[in-house]
Amino acid sequence: MKTISLLAILSLLGSSAFAASKPHIIFVMADDMGWGQTGYRGHPVLKTPNLDAMAANGLRFERFYAGGPVCSPTRASVLTGRTHDRSSVLSHGYALRLQEKTIATALKKAGYVTGHFGKWHLNGHRGPGAPIFADDPRSPGAFGFEEWVSVSNFYDVDPLMSRAGKFEQFHGDSSEVAVAEAVKFLEKHRATGKPIFAVIWYGTPHSPFKALDPDKAPFNQLNETSANHYGELAAMDRSIGTLRKKLRDLSIADNTLLVFCSDNGGLPAITPETVGGLRGFKGSVFEGGIRVPGIIEWPAAIQPRVTSYPACTMDLFPTVADVLGLSKDVFVQPLDGISLKPLFAKELVKRKQPIGFRYGSKLAWVDNRYKLLTENLEKGQFQLFDLEADPKESADLAAKQPERFERMKKGLLAWNGSVAASFAGKDYPERKVTPADPEPQFWYDLPAYQPYLAQWKERWEFKSYIERAQGKDTKRGKKKR
Repeated sequence: MKTISLLAILSLLGSSAFAASKPHIIFVMADDMGWGQTGYRGHPVLKTPNLDAMAANGLRFERFYAGGPVCSPTRASVLTGRTHDRSSVLSHGYALRLQEKTIATALKKAGYVTGHFGKWHLNGHRGPGAPIFADDPRSPGAFGFEEWVSVSNFYDVDPLMSRAGKFEQFHGDSSEVAVAEAVKFLEKHRATGKPIFAVIWYGTPHSPFKALDPDKAPFNQLNETSANHYGELAAMDRSIGTLRKKLRDLSIADNTLLVFCSDNGGLPAITPETVGGLRGFKGSVFEGGIRVPGIIEWPAAIQPRVTSYPACTMDLFPTVADVLGLSKDVFVQPLDGISLKPLFAKELVKRKQPIGFRYGSKLAWVDNRYKLLTENLEKGQFQLFDLEADPKESADLAAKQPERFERMKKGLLAWNGSVAASFAGKDYPERKVTPADPEPQFWYDLPAYQPYLAQWKERWEFKSYIERAQGKDTKRGKKKR
């Protein structure tokens, strides 16, 4: 009799688990958390026991990439499976096109109840996170989320949020607030028997940094900014513990596909450093700007281990679609992500499709161990790195490996041309962009928010922004007179 390996048994159990019932799916994402900011990576001051436990019980990625080097782009990539420029989310505060198809819409049609909790930042509004109006044409509800408690951008202690358009004041750490609302959502719909899709997007540890005093206390040896920053992360980790415990309490942990990642790389002005020794920070296409913590936990289907397989946020929607057997028409084509489902059961040697990045004039092309990048496409200067031998991207191999360099450059430029066509609207049935992409705007300049400014300008998170905006208006008025 042949011996059946543990891996094969787990694979069979996993297959039967998701064949018998649709898994619950939860996406959790930090805001500006760097690759090095976890306990499991040996951070010198930050302890993350709950993330460490999740990593030990799931698939921990050593090379997981955000879709872009800043926040809104990566959020678009999670929802669409496509690089952000295809959907016109060029940078922070750009709006997601209504012509795009999202994972929330696909899962809603597949029988899931869908909910969003926390930072949205895909409705074209800049400035600190403000409650979103019910009739906002690009609210979470417009993209498939049936229930949402959300804000337009980053949010901190005692946030003012929107429950599907109804403004509500919350109290406490922002990560715990978001998870508490998600937990209520899970409890409410667990009883219905329907599969659940929840997205929890933290505002932590994005500036302005403001941790609760007990969370900040362990970091009092750091400067004030860094102490608050790490205090926020400590609270965020605690909220992940709350979430995972609730999954166990509801007896749904085994068949819940739970994902954790960050929306971009770490910040440069924080000590100890945030990116685990990588080169670059948020806003850069070097590894420090796009490589982030990444964990997928699904006890019914995943053998716990650490993988060096390169994966990205664009892979999440294709993976879920593959798990559920959804048809290809749930996507706008072309996709930039691939399904990670085969990786759940066994280690894969190579990724068949490179991962592309485009942010302004910066481009990068990750093809397994090698990476090609340019910091300015117009100047035409490219660099080639071997990420296995040189993870800090210190030695340019372009001159030493000319054939690889030219081959990867050709692939990157062809991909860039494809993205340009998508940006022009060629992927949609109309073959054009409709309605036209709105320009990013500060929410406090919009007429809908004007009645709230007198009251909100006393809020610590809004005060400086509103005063600055009103000061500009006063100066403009004087010039007109």
